Amino acid sequence: MDISADMVKELRQKTGAGVMDCKKALTDAKGNFDSACEIITQKGLATAKKKSDRTAQQGVIECYVHTGNHLGVMVEINCETDFVARTPEFKGLAHDIALQISAMSPQYICKEDVPADEKADPQVACLLLQPFIKDPSKSIQDIITETIAKTGENIKVRRFIRFELGY
Repeated sequence: MDISADMVKELRQKTGAGVMDCKKALTDAKGNFDSACEIITQKGLATAKKKSDRTAQQGVIECYVHTGNHLGVMVEINCETDFVARTPEFKGLAHDIALQISAMSPQYICKEDVPADEKADPQVACLLLQPFIKDPSKSIQDIITETIAKTGENIKVRRFIRFELGY
C-alpha cells in the first residue's frame, strides 16, 4: 500500500512520534491507522522501559493555583537534561500533572509508596494509576510514557504537595 504524506502527518499529530517512525508504523500496519497507533504506542512503552533506569535529576517545579486562590499544587517532575525540561512537551506534561493533583487529590505517587497497613484504593490514592482528567482512557503513567517516547528521556514525578484552605 502507498503511504501518503497526509497519513503520516495525521499519525504524527495524534501520537507525537517522528516522521520516519510514523511512516514505518503505517507501512508495517499496511495503512491501517489504528494499528499504526498501536505500533507507535508499543514502541513508546519499549522506549520508556529501556530508559527507566537512567538518572533524572533535571526538570521543573510546576505550580498551579486554582481560581479563587483556595487550592494550590507544587509538583517536581524530573528528566535527564535541562534541554528537555525547557521543551513545550515537558512543560505541558508538568502542567497537566499539576492539574491532575489539584482535581483528584492523590496521596501517593505510585503503588509502592502506599504503606502496607493502609487500605487505600491504589486507583484513587496513587497519582500514576489515576485516569487522566483530560482523557480518562489513559492513566497518568500512560501520558508520562508518551512524553518519554517523544522526548527520548526518562521522566519521573519526584514529589508533590497539595494545599487547600481550611484543611
